[in-house]
Amino acid sequence: MSVHAVRYKTVDLGEVEMFYREAGDVAAPIVLLLHGFPTSSHMYRNLIPQLADKYRILAPDFPGFGYTKAPPRGAYAHTFGNIYKAVQSFIHALGLERFAMMVFDYGAPIGFRLAAAYPHRISAIITQNGNAYEEGLREDTLRPMRAYWDHPTAANRDALRPFLTAEATRSQYTHGVPKDKLELVSPDAIAHDQTIIERDLELQLDLFGDYKSNVALYSRWQEYLRTTKPPVLAVWGSGDPFFDPAGAYAFRRDVPDAEIHLFDTGHFALETDGAEIAALIRDFLSRKAV
Repeated sequence: MSVHAVRYKTVDLGEVEMFYREAGDVAAPIVLLLHGFPTSSHMYRNLIPQLADKYRILAPDFPGFGYTKAPPRGAYAHTFGNIYKAVQSFIHALGLERFAMMVFDYGAPIGFRLAAAYPHRISAIITQNGNAYEEGLREDTLRPMRAYWDHPTAANRDALRPFLTAEATRSQYTHGVPKDKLELVSPDAIAHDQTIIERDLELQLDLFGDYKSNVALYSRWQEYLRTTKPPVLAVWGSGDPFFDPAGAYAFRRDVPDAEIHLFDTGHFALETDGAEIAALIRDFLSRKAV
């Protein structure tokens, strides 16, 4: 693989100025990388150069995350619907007609919204702990969040604040990671993510509450998968405290030839198993003629 420099760019989308990372030949097939909570396109910092020799890689930061600039809470509703609209505008602004996408965590509901709205644009889907099925939701972890969805009281909102602490962010990176892999987890990534969270805790709590809008759309996304049957590769950290491996295998219900690979690691599988995941992605995309 040749080395391609990563370029750091912004695009004006109106009320949102979206930051994104780009690498690779602009004429190459496109792979869109959509990040999750509580991180940004920074989570793909090591993967991007491993794919950029054959593909044009684009990795935006969502509003409320990373370096993307959006109006503050109160002037702008930080919801998954508005994140989707911003990414939709990003795709239109860059003229992306067809692309593969990799989704993770929060990136999954954004990516599947895109796929359901523009099925002809999606050439393949790579999901890394990116859920679209109830089976993948770990109820023991998500029970306080469901309580807030059902009863959005101040007390139930406050019960979610422990998810925003530095200890919780560190746990997202280390939970389910074998001891011999812990030294592969970057402390810089943990610090980066905690800085994002602490910019506006209430914004993050708003998104926790709005996550129920994603679960409500699962049946629509499953219908898209069932009727369109895009190539699907699921690469999953089996020790993820939020998304169970059952969520990976569930894709086979609607896309029977979905390729499923579990890794003995946690939520941020790219931190510990990035080289192996990159190799699977390269093989998958080459075979699917993306």
